[in-house]
Amino acid sequence: MGQRVRGALLVVALALVPLGLGCGDDDAIEAAGGPGAAPDAEEALTYVLAGPPDELDPLLAASRPDQILARQIHEPLVERLRGPFGEGRGTRGLVRSWGSSNDRVIWRFELRRRVRFQDGAPFDARAVLANVERWRTLGPGQEVLPELVAADAPRPDRVRFILSHGVADFPQRLATPRLGIVSPAALRPRSGRFAALARPERSGTGPFELRERGPDRTVLARNVEWWGTPLGLGPVLDQVELRVARDARRRVAILRAGAAELADALPASAASRVRSDPLLTYLSGDGSEVLAMERSVRGVRSASAIPPLSEVWLTTVGAG
Repeated sequence: MGQRVRGALLVVALALVPLGLGCGDDDAIEAAGGPGAAPDAEEALTYVLAGPPDELDPLLAASRPDQILARQIHEPLVERLRGPFGEGRGTRGLVRSWGSSNDRVIWRFELRRRVRFQDGAPFDARAVLANVERWRTLGPGQEVLPELVAADAPRPDRVRFILSHGVADFPQRLATPRLGIVSPAALRPRSGRFAALARPERSGTGPFELRERGPDRTVLARNVEWWGTPLGLGPVLDQVELRVARDARRRVAILRAGAAELADALPASAASRVRSDPLLTYLSGDGSEVLAMERSVRGVRSASAIPPLSEVWLTTVGAG
């Protein structure tokens, strides 16, 4: 494999309710020029999936391949991002802090400022309310957040969610890839009510944007205007290629041949074949599947979660 470098609602009138804010965020990674800034040399990563990612709308992304693709373009409100190269303790995503009423029925979220969608629309409370209205009125959103009743926006950078009953883990519910935030400009109607995502390609705030799409190959390119880059959050990868190989043995063969860096959704029985190759390793999932990878890949922390590829970087193949 040599020494090549692998490119890795309804607005509700409410009396003011006291809300705690015990989840503050101090962007811990230094800005501009720190780890994760734009690379000097092009780096690319190939990720072999078990099936084609057919759905770009995060709310409708039911399969794992769909969610892997949608997750790179559309970010959920709640996440914890770490910069590449293993440096920094990370920072929160589109939501910087949150708190709730004592009964956990009302939740307040402080939004990150100066973020824009890839289509140029601003990310603000109005954009979040359009997404909330979509979640509240469409079946897939109701499945994920059945307790969601309404939301309002006291300020452009603050959103309050009103629930039918107290939910202690509501912020964690908002972290699912299916609740990736989309641009209101891409919705029809823009209010979000029963809305379809009419223009999904540049509708996210995420670190990658769609460059090319085919039946067995999808290419993502680095979003050079991603809000996380000045904070040292990456992405280091200039390009991510998602390839499809439906047969698990074929996915292992592609990985072992050096034609990919990651192979998804492999049966546990494939672990022995991966283990026998000194240039490969793997992570076990919650169930019986594993995620296999070259040892050059860094930043993937879980086999079962949908990885944010902005955190991934690549070392020289063969490095320890």
